[in-house]
Amino acid sequence: MKVLILAACAIFAVSPAAAQTLSLSGAAGRQATLTTADLAAMPHVQVTTRAHGQTHVYDGVMLGDVLARVGAPRGEAIKGPELATVVRFTARDGYQVVLDLAQTDPVTRASRVIVADREAGAPLKDDGPFRLVIEDDLRPARSARQIEKIEVLRLSTTTKTGEGH
Repeated sequence: MKVLILAACAIFAVSPAAAQTLSLSGAAGRQATLTTADLAAMPHVQVTTRAHGQTHVYDGVMLGDVLARVGAPRGEAIKGPELATVVRFTARDGYQVVLDLAQTDPVTRASRVIVADREAGAPLKDDGPFRLVIEDDLRPARSARQIEKIEVLRLSTTTKTGEGH
């Protein structure tokens, strides 16, 4: 009986590999998956934040470098219709955060936005394997932990001639 129960649990268990990946999708339908090893191999920066009276030091990859994997525009290419593009982050528990694309780019925003895979030099534990970290946010509500999916979504951009800007 114990063997049967253990076999059933093994069938329905989530594989560690699945929990260690980040699903990416671009506005034009381009898809990619990053593993913890893929992210670890990318250039990292360090961001220091404060949350709940404590200082946290995260290491991670600039979000723009991650989004480039699915063809998201960067830098001076973020203008006009691209200003109606958002990035949605979904965590393992369904928690979602949305940023507009311009907020994620260092050409528009002085503070950095990273996908962290380390805190204080060690791999993320309960918050990982991937965490969105937004430098200089006064509250950590947008720094979603356990992110599994990042989607670049283009919103409708219909405007009347002569309006806007």
